[in-house]
Amino acid sequence: MTRPLSPEAQRALAEAEARRTEQLQREKALEAEREKESGGPKHREPTRFGDWERKGITYDF
Repeated sequence: MTRPLSPEAQRALAEAEARRTEQLQREKALEAEREKESGGPKHREPTRFGDWERKGITYDF
């Protein structure tokens, strides 16, 4: 017995999906740039969300 989602909830889910898609596109662009870079990080960029992230710990300068 599940209730249907309200229009506001549906809109919020759609906005969240759009943000996730946009973030994935930015990460793919960064990956493409990193392939040209020598000596860069081996995995994701440590500054994904405007903060410096290293080993799961976020530093905000």
